[in-house]
Amino acid sequence: MKIAFTTLGCKLNFAETSTYRRALVEAGAEAVGWNSPADAYLINTCAVTEHAEKKSRNLIQRAHRLAPAASIYVTGCYAELRGADIGLLPGVRRIFGAAEKGQIVGAVCEDLGLGACGTFPGDTLPAWSSGERTRSFLKVQDGCDNFCAYCTVPFARGRSRNLPICSLVRDASEIAAQGIREIVLTGVNTGDFGRSTGESFLSLLQALQDVEGIDRYRISSIEPNLLTDEIIDWIASGTKVLPHFHIPLQTGSDTLLKRVGRRYDTALFASRIDKVRAAMEHPGGRKVFFGIDVIVGLPGETDALFEETYRFLSERIRPAFLHVFPYSRRPGTRAATWPDQVQDRIKTSRVARLEALSEELHASFITAHKGLRAPVLWESTSRDGQMSGFTDNYIKVTRPYDKALVGTITEVTL
Repeated sequence: MKIAFTTLGCKLNFAETSTYRRALVEAGAEAVGWNSPADAYLINTCAVTEHAEKKSRNLIQRAHRLAPAASIYVTGCYAELRGADIGLLPGVRRIFGAAEKGQIVGAVCEDLGLGACGTFPGDTLPAWSSGERTRSFLKVQDGCDNFCAYCTVPFARGRSRNLPICSLVRDASEIAAQGIREIVLTGVNTGDFGRSTGESFLSLLQALQDVEGIDRYRISSIEPNLLTDEIIDWIASGTKVLPHFHIPLQTGSDTLLKRVGRRYDTALFASRIDKVRAAMEHPGGRKVFFGIDVIVGLPGETDALFEETYRFLSERIRPAFLHVFPYSRRPGTRAATWPDQVQDRIKTSRVARLEALSEELHASFITAHKGLRAPVLWESTSRDGQMSGFTDNYIKVTRPYDKALVGTITEVTL
């Protein structure tokens, strides 16, 4: 039986899809490319924006056009939030919401007549990505308890919960056995790890430190209020956790942060950046890579409040990269009902300004490293005779392809 997979959205979704794929191939299915005719299609969807929902729906319809007789299985956030709508689409055989993810492999095996697969126990699907020779995304946490005014995640993925440390150490060891040397720790609210097991994110980092074969860990994203002094000091003490942080700001306006229910203000955010830099940067050495999430056009974002965000990022924080996206009005959230929505043309203009700032900041970050030495983990992809890899602080480096370097870490001069 041929089955095709596709994924939208976050790295968490990619880790989950990779896990479904491994299990179904082990059960006897043949994985084929997404654009190929297949007996079944498994679509892991996203609903973070209206555009993501539309794209998810289009993928379902496209699968049916490719193979009208095929069974289509749909999971992910769009499946949880819009399951009734999805059920009306032709070709859809089963829909799996947030609580049913552990049943997907068993259900598909049963439908396609494959070998016994069973189900994944518990309410948190264990997942990690494979397919890349150098890096894996390991799911450590799922769900969120914050219920920010603009966000559907708590409704789509459920409350904050996590896998136990002992299970994650086993997963990391299995990843290492594949020859993979770098793990990216992923979750919806990664720093909230331990909510369901009574453990802590710091304890997880410390346990993973001892896994043989893994040389690097990156934290995919962590809320500023959960990036504690203890975590920062431990990472800075000489560990496998890299100087690369992705931290959501969302807005640099304290007025808006309070209104939408974020659990920090700009002073706390800046203090976390300052603490990391003081602990991990040294004169003449490499800098910490900070990637910052920013939502443009939250309800009530006046020109003056947007300028607060712009100045905070350009003058106070000066990160290496900005991940900018316009606010999308999500049904069922508090912010969707607020009357002071921002016009799309204004959002577009503000996004453009922040994207231009991001390019400036990233160029400045790269320039600051000219002539410095840095370790690079080389990846397997060959394009036009070139291969690439990333430094510990996430600077992309290219060189002529050399098969012997794939999966190795070497020092280069930037």
